Amino acid sequence: MNETLVTVVGNVATEPEMYTTATGVGVTRFRLATTARRWDSERGAWTDGATSFYTVCAWRTLAGHIKDSVGLGEPLVVQGRLKIREDERDGRRYTAAEIEAVAVGHDLARGVARFSRKSAPAANVPEPAAPPPAAAVAVP
Repeated sequence: MNETLVTVVGNVATEPEMYTTATGVGVTRFRLATTARRWDSERGAWTDGATSFYTVCAWRTLAGHIKDSVGLGEPLVVQGRLKIREDERDGRRYTAAEIEAVAVGHDLARGVARFSRKSAPAANVPEPAAPPPAAAVAVP
């Protein structure tokens, strides 16, 4: 299947919200805003262009890590599958862009971060039983 993979750099525009589907899978959603900046040679200054908004959706482990790591206004780099949806409500047509995230990280061009690996939850495996005590052996 051909998929459109994109990388978008922007700022978190809404607080990430996590929920669980009916099948028990974790999903986190948030909006990412990205504004193009252009050098205006006539004014000798940078100017802001139009702002684009993307709904970012992440599943399973990535969803939980985003919820624990990302906050409103933080600069991010998001890579994922782009999906464009068209809808009509109240006689008006809407176009929405959604990114199904594959990887998300803080934009280190604008700050610093420290990575910490989150350990996997332990499986419900019982501890091995202690070996039986050695039988007393008479030594002649």
